[in-house]
Amino acid sequence: MKLGVYNAVLHDRSLPEALKAVGKAGLTGIEINSGGFLPPVHIPNFDEILSSDAARDEYLGTFEGTGVSIAGLNCNGNPLHPNPIIGDAHAEDIRRSIRLAERLGQDRVVTMSGLPGGEPGATTPNWIVNAWNSASLDVLDYQMGVAADFWMETDKLASDHGVKVALELHPQNVVFNPAGIRELIERTGATHVGVELDASHLFWQQMDPVAVIRDLGPLVFHAAAKDVRINPAAAIYGVLDNRFRKLDISEPRTNLGGDEWANEWPKDAAWDFVALGKGHDAAYWTEFLRALHEIDPDMWVNIEHEDVSLGRIEGLEVASTVLRAANEALAGTTR
Repeated sequence: MKLGVYNAVLHDRSLPEALKAVGKAGLTGIEINSGGFLPPVHIPNFDEILSSDAARDEYLGTFEGTGVSIAGLNCNGNPLHPNPIIGDAHAEDIRRSIRLAERLGQDRVVTMSGLPGGEPGATTPNWIVNAWNSASLDVLDYQMGVAADFWMETDKLASDHGVKVALELHPQNVVFNPAGIRELIERTGATHVGVELDASHLFWQQMDPVAVIRDLGPLVFHAAAKDVRINPAAAIYGVLDNRFRKLDISEPRTNLGGDEWANEWPKDAAWDFVALGKGHDAAYWTEFLRALHEIDPDMWVNIEHEDVSLGRIEGLEVASTVLRAANEALAGTTR
């Protein structure tokens, strides 16, 4: 498998410095953020690259001789947000990322399916966690219809540009499990929309990423290596632990578009994002890679580091050590 890292953890440094860090960690690819929830820090001349061959070639020249190549683009966001300040911006980021991917010789764009409001005229997204009542099923049908309209159009754009869009199976989106992606494909007839298999969001939903990969098969286009540790507090609060705290304007916080911000994670949380190996050992990650290898031996598997107990480089190195060991173990059984 081809191993890389999603670059958000390296947004604190320039692109050349980030490439050095990736290479030092023993990885060969970097998935570049291109908008959505986060700004495209490592693509400062985005518009120029779209319109100028010279700007494109200069940008690609940054990677020459580094041993690190672009491993896809990432514009995770909510393109279906009912607030157009957020939804329209994130939708346009996806379209721009598809065009940019073709310009850069890339064929993968990672994003999320999005989440609209629960009815026409809504102003905030509405995620139905458990549709036990008939009204909730009506909401889900409406939301999937909104999603289908957007993704049918986006699939055509992706097809025209030779790009496949990989949707992260992320809760608080209409597509967060195999049933959701299959319904979206059935409604749209999409050929260039599939899945980015991020193990972490499956772990905390109590799903088995290896089983999901084998269930979805060729619908898996791309993958992310991020681990989760289920904590003792899950016995009390469950995995839908919702004890987040809204950060004050005076506190450091991450903007998610418009006037929406990331909240503070619960203390003593039911589960945490952790570096690879702290939730599941290298043997598990070998089987994760094996399942992906059965679909595409050349698929990029990119580390996403969100373990707050470790520094940026420290966490990257810990995760890389585990992922490379898993890949070596896989290679030893597939020769």
